[in-house]
Amino acid sequence: MIHLNCFLMSLKVTENRSDLEDLHLYATPREQRFRRFASLEFEGQLYMTPYDFIQAVTNDEPKRAKKWRSLSKQELNQILMETPPVWKGSSKLFRNLNEKGVISYTEYLFLLCILTKPHAGFRIAFNMFDTDGNEMVDKKEFLVLQEIFRKKNEKRERKGDEEKRAMLRIQLYGYHTPTNSVLKTEGEDLVPRSYWDTLRRSTSQALFSDLAERTDDIASSLSDTTLLVHFFGKKGKAELNFEDFYRFMDNLQTEVLEIEFLSYSNGMNTISEEDFAHILLRYTNVENTSSYLENMRCRIPEEKGITFDEFRSFFQFLNNLEDFTIAMQMYNFASRSIGQDEFKRAVYVATGVKLSPHLVNTVFKIFDVDRDDQLSYKEFIGIMKDRLNRGFRGYKPIQRYTTFKSCVRKELYSR
Repeated sequence: MIHLNCFLMSLKVTENRSDLEDLHLYATPREQRFRRFASLEFEGQLYMTPYDFIQAVTNDEPKRAKKWRSLSKQELNQILMETPPVWKGSSKLFRNLNEKGVISYTEYLFLLCILTKPHAGFRIAFNMFDTDGNEMVDKKEFLVLQEIFRKKNEKRERKGDEEKRAMLRIQLYGYHTPTNSVLKTEGEDLVPRSYWDTLRRSTSQALFSDLAERTDDIASSLSDTTLLVHFFGKKGKAELNFEDFYRFMDNLQTEVLEIEFLSYSNGMNTISEEDFAHILLRYTNVENTSSYLENMRCRIPEEKGITFDEFRSFFQFLNNLEDFTIAMQMYNFASRSIGQDEFKRAVYVATGVKLSPHLVNTVFKIFDVDRDDQLSYKEFIGIMKDRLNRGFRGYKPIQRYTTFKSCVRKELYSR
């Protein structure tokens, strides 16, 4: 194992622009996206600011050219000193912190997981971290996350120059990692899994492996981050209870949705149905979105608008898509399409979320391309599964234009 300081020295000597761009070739798509949006560097490791993270999950590309700014130890300590405790969290935490925060790569993956999980899954997530079962999570238990995500990513690494891969690992994890696996690799582990599934499976394994013990070594080699200080205090001695953990996850989901909604509402209380369609289709693999948008324009001639409560309820439903899929499959296997009343009932039974009649009607008008007033499994579930992968796959460039009526309405209200 090559010592971290040796690698850092090598990194600083060879770190010119072409070398850094060259490392991008050895990165996975997730790593590439993190490197593209990250703006800070400390002792060779890259970090996002809270602003960078919000940009990464709400925009196709960074708004400014990538230029990693090196932080001094004094600057990092000042940032961490200004980090609020978890009990002072809110749905504006990331916006309030803005550039005054540092988020590591593994924390970036963790935050992406949060954005796509239902509220019912928050307790499961907390219990996975709470390895000693005392209803509290301490810093050491949370740091198991670092190793779990690192090992998951290691299996997906692109083959190539080992020196370049090692340099990339320092940028992403802050320390060099040995090639031998900490977690035992069974044949079934070769099957691709989501980071959430990996977290669920691997945290329980940590109780029976040297993974948990290794967190002491990890903690000593890594710098504190905004998330660690927010959860466990400036001295790292505080413990996180479920209520605070739940509030943090709920606030993060709300904050990202508010930012997306406000980017279209321009100060209004609603967004247009067409804007809602753009947001839904933006993160999917649908090649020709124009047919969906044209279909909706023709079938909703009078714009009513989508409120934030409706907008949020729909994405809460999407985070429960797995349960809803089971209900939809029963209709599908019976060769039945479903109407709006059946759809609304299936959503409520499977997820507990109540969608307004107007929102359901809008969804049908977007996805019922064959215009039979029925929604098939293929027309909806497949597309929405893409939508749930918002930070993990590529982004679809979006055409930002608004209907004429929407422009007129906003102009009138602004006077």
